Amino acid sequence: MALKYKIDGTVLQVVTVQLEPGVKVYSESGGMSWMSGNVEMDTNTGGGLGKMFRRAVSGESLFITDYYVNSGSGIVAFASEFPGKVIDLHLAAGEQVIVQKDAFMCAEKGVDMDMHLRKRLGAGFFGGEGFILQKLTGPGDAFVEFDGEIVTYDLQPGQVLKVDTGHVAMFQPSVDFDITMLRGFRNILLGGEGLFLATLRGPGRVWLQTMPMMKLAQKVLQYLPATHGGGGGPSGGTNINLGSLLGGNQ
Repeated sequence: MALKYKIDGTVLQVVTVQLEPGVKVYSESGGMSWMSGNVEMDTNTGGGLGKMFRRAVSGESLFITDYYVNSGSGIVAFASEFPGKVIDLHLAAGEQVIVQKDAFMCAEKGVDMDMHLRKRLGAGFFGGEGFILQKLTGPGDAFVEFDGEIVTYDLQPGQVLKVDTGHVAMFQPSVDFDITMLRGFRNILLGGEGLFLATLRGPGRVWLQTMPMMKLAQKVLQYLPATHGGGGGPSGGTNINLGSLLGGNQ
C-alpha cells in the first residue's frame, strides 16, 4: 500500500500523513505537531539500547514514537523546525541514503534510521557536520528536512563536485565524500571560503542545501546589538542585548 501524504507550505513546511489500518509511521519523541483524535501513539526504544545510543549521537531522541489507527482513517502531521525544504524519499528494499545529522523527520515503520560514521579523519573534523551522520535504509517512505532550498546533482563515475562545507545535505552511499584543502596562498587568505572544501566524487546523486543554519546564525549575529563591558560576567565578554533588539525594556 502506497503511503498517502501531502507537503504544505513554502518556507516552513509541514508533512501530513494519512493513516489507514495496517499503516504505521514513526518519528523521534516530540516530533509530532498535530493528529486526528483516533490516532494511537506508542513510544518505545525502537530496537533496544544499541539503537537508542546510535540515534542519540546522530542528533535524534533516545526514544521513538509510532503512530497508527485501529479503524477508519486519520492524519498525523510533522512540521519543520527551521526555514527550508521537506524532501520525501521513496526507498526500495535495501536502498540507502546518507543524511546530515538531525535531518530526519518521520518515516514508515519499514524504514530503518541509524547512525552513519565517517571513516576519514578529514571529513569528520572539517566536513561541517562532524563524524556522525544519519543513514536511512528502505523499504518505505521517509521525510527529511534541510536548510533553505535544495539543489540536486547526478554525478557520473569519476565526476567531482567541490562544495563549501555545510552545504552537503544528503548523498547516496555510492558517492565518495572527502575533504580537501584549498590550493594557493591567496585563495586561502583572501578567498573567504575557509581552508577546506567538501569533495564529492560520483557515481551517485547528491542533495545540496542553499542556507546552512550555521551560516545563517553567523549572519544574524552581525546585526545583533551588543553591549561591551568588563563587569557583571565571569569573563567580561560581549553580551547580546536581546531586549533592545525585540523592543523590550531593560
